[in-house]
Amino acid sequence: MIYRFRVILDNDTEEDIFRDLEIRETDSLEDLHNIITQSFGFDGTEMASFYISNDQWDQGEEISLFDLSDDGSARLMNETEISDVVHEAQTKLIYVYDFLSMWTFYVELAEIVDVVEGFDYPNLMFVQGQVPDAAPDRVFEADDSDDLNEFDDGIDVEDYDNLDFDENWN
Repeated sequence: MIYRFRVILDNDTEEDIFRDLEIRETDSLEDLHNIITQSFGFDGTEMASFYISNDQWDQGEEISLFDLSDDGSARLMNETEISDVVHEAQTKLIYVYDFLSMWTFYVELAEIVDVVEGFDYPNLMFVQGQVPDAAPDRVFEADDSDDLNEFDDGIDVEDYDNLDFDENWN
């Protein structure tokens, strides 16, 4: 069977940026990673991960390009068949490429079709939009249960005249 995916770049522009891809269900997530990077014009040399996602696009289990864990327990793209993580009941993945730039993509299974004999897979079916020069800025918001200001004591560290320390202490 052939899986048809729509891969959408998470961006803040008015223009939709996505690619429609076809790939065999028995190919690995590394094969899907390769077609995604090629179709969006990346060289594919940066670290990347897929995350299993639910219908609300919540980030779940990570499947990495490389094992960076201390105990070698990471689930790897080259060892994971696409059909093991994507199927009719589980259609969404989040893909993050280049952890410094954080290019983030929503990958959704659009349909499952039969193999067309004489056709090469993976296949880039459709291109919409130009990839920007830099990844869109990420705004990370804490939920209300996190107390990120637990050390906020109202001291202005830029106000050197009113800080209580001797700058010539040594």
